[in-house]
Amino acid sequence: MTLGLSLAPQHRVYAGFGIYSFAMGNIFPRLPDIKHAMDIQDGTLGLSLIGTPIGTLTALTLAAPIVERVGFRRALLGLVPLLAAAYAIAVHAPGPVALFLMLFPVGLMIGSIEIVLNVEADRTEFLLKRRIMNRAHSFWSMGFFGAGLFGAALAHLGVSPQLHLAMVVPMVAVSMALFLGGYQPAPSRFAGNGDKAPKLARPTLPILVLVAVTLSAMLMEGASIDWSAIYMRTVFDSGPFIAGFTVALFAFPQATTRFFADSFVERHSPSGVARVLLASMAAGVLLVFLSPAPFLSMLGFALLGIGSSALFPLAISAAAQRTDRPAAINVAALSQISFVAFLLGPPLLGFVSDHWGIRSAFAIGIPFIVLSLLTAGSLGRRPASDSPAKSSSEAFDPARQEIAAPTGEA
Repeated sequence: MTLGLSLAPQHRVYAGFGIYSFAMGNIFPRLPDIKHAMDIQDGTLGLSLIGTPIGTLTALTLAAPIVERVGFRRALLGLVPLLAAAYAIAVHAPGPVALFLMLFPVGLMIGSIEIVLNVEADRTEFLLKRRIMNRAHSFWSMGFFGAGLFGAALAHLGVSPQLHLAMVVPMVAVSMALFLGGYQPAPSRFAGNGDKAPKLARPTLPILVLVAVTLSAMLMEGASIDWSAIYMRTVFDSGPFIAGFTVALFAFPQATTRFFADSFVERHSPSGVARVLLASMAAGVLLVFLSPAPFLSMLGFALLGIGSSALFPLAISAAAQRTDRPAAINVAALSQISFVAFLLGPPLLGFVSDHWGIRSAFAIGIPFIVLSLLTAGSLGRRPASDSPAKSSSEAFDPARQEIAAPTGEA
């Protein structure tokens, strides 16, 4: 006997990504309220938020064998509700130091869930013989969109962040039981040569070029998630609903683009698709930096969602198709360095905001976008359907790699 709905394997993967992102996304629309309650500056809040990426990087490096021993089913069904509970506890922190310490275990859970969901998505791709990775991550963005809307509504109604995050815990627990109560992990697949990526994979020069392609997307996605609500409150004195809704407005076009990204990559060259996305991101950054009105800034965040949607998976595919060393090692090197920028960049932008204003914190993305445009040719100039090389999913073989790609970036 199993609990919950009877779903196809890929639908369980989609549900896992969506519920997980809803569990982690509800805190971001409430960051302006948390900052105000603690009476701290952007830079101090940024330092507090670093507790999450430190925990996440620790888990991504060390947790894979533990998760394998515990089992994917028990790990996923237990960790996602625990993540919601950990956030609900963290928002009771009386000050920035306490918030930092309480976010570290949150990061450990995020990193562990990342491993389970990304490896499960890869195994399901192999089982179904078709790509689902981009679509799975579109459901991550959809979950974040839902969290943004829910957080905006409760902030508008005057519900405290503490009560809000406490309400999320039973919502997540019931959703996990309903949609993943019958979850059974897909069978592991074992590649022929058995190569396994080291915990810290050394990047080669071509991999560093691919890192350069992804840096702008990693930085601007993280910045939009962490700082968009605070930007709207600081620059335009927007109300709680508009500030929280801006987080959702970033996530919705990102989800939509990710949902259809695979078909575009199949028909057009990866480098061509990347340049279109980078142009959208550049327009978004300029709007956020120069905007005289709230609706223009919100349009800017929507363009940032489109622009940051698919650059990382394009780089993952390019790394997996290289023949200089095993795909697992190349992808691990790309993932580790890029994920550092995704996790550590946005909190550090708080210091830029303190010294030069929050608009300038987003303007930092402009030189990174230029760098990505200059290196986009490394993604390949042929449509993916014409390429004889390996698909990106090979790189996520759990028999060969311990570190999965970050959820916000595939």
